[in-house]
Amino acid sequence: MDVGSGKTEEQREPTASSKSPRPIRHFRDLIVYQKGLQQALRVYQCCRSFPARERFALELQMKRAAASVILNIAEGYGRKETEKEFQQFLRTALGSCNEVVACLDLAVALGYVEKSIAESLAEEYERLGKQIWCLSKKWKR
Repeated sequence: MDVGSGKTEEQREPTASSKSPRPIRHFRDLIVYQKGLQQALRVYQCCRSFPARERFALELQMKRAAASVILNIAEGYGRKETEKEFQQFLRTALGSCNEVVACLDLAVALGYVEKSIAESLAEEYERLGKQIWCLSKKWKR
């Protein structure tokens, strides 16, 4: 058992580069956090094409949802005293993934984002959501 993370050898996640087990000592070590951060940066980049009138409407909502994914992963990891508590934060992060996808749908319908860009981002958020769901089901303190 890894003392720093409370995780056994089997519960460690592989790193993005090596695919070999590495102890989880910080929320930044979680693959879902790393991918969520990358996706949030893509959302912020995507929002640059929005008209100025959307700055405090759809653009802000989409950025908040993207940020919420990683913020809930980080906060939940910090409160992981019980499995259920961390799992609740992961479920909230999953909901935020869905919210980003819904915002992308609306942005395409309004003509703010090219369909191909939105579809690519949506696919990544759907994949991330599945990974978050799996982590919430497998997480053991």
